[in-house]
Amino acid sequence: MTEVVAALIWDGARFLICQRPAHKARGLLWEFVGGKVEPGETKRQALVRECREELGITVEVGEPFTDVTHVYSDLTVHLTLFHARIAAGTPRLLEHNDLRWITVDEIGAYPFCPADVEILARLRQTGRSV
Repeated sequence: MTEVVAALIWDGARFLICQRPAHKARGLLWEFVGGKVEPGETKRQALVRECREELGITVEVGEPFTDVTHVYSDLTVHLTLFHARIAAGTPRLLEHNDLRWITVDEIGAYPFCPADVEILARLRQTGRSV
């Protein structure tokens, strides 16, 4: 099981999603910014690091929104999605193909990674709940 963290970052009624690079597993699918928890890191520390590496931003990590376990053909992930806010910086494309700020109503227009499907369903049910 691989521990993975991701950030639910809101800007008003919109939240941030990122498109995976074409050359990576699940290429060009959309996801929340984040990544794997490294040995010796807490989940919150990993999320701060991943946001800095992938988008060049500093985030303040809040409480978990939800968590899911998903089995891919190549790995099993336990994904914890945290509420987060940008404390410093403007998101830049350092690793991703693209990024967008979308509303809950726009979720269906983007093909997301399978591990995010359950999370997106919860977002649709709860709306913007920070």
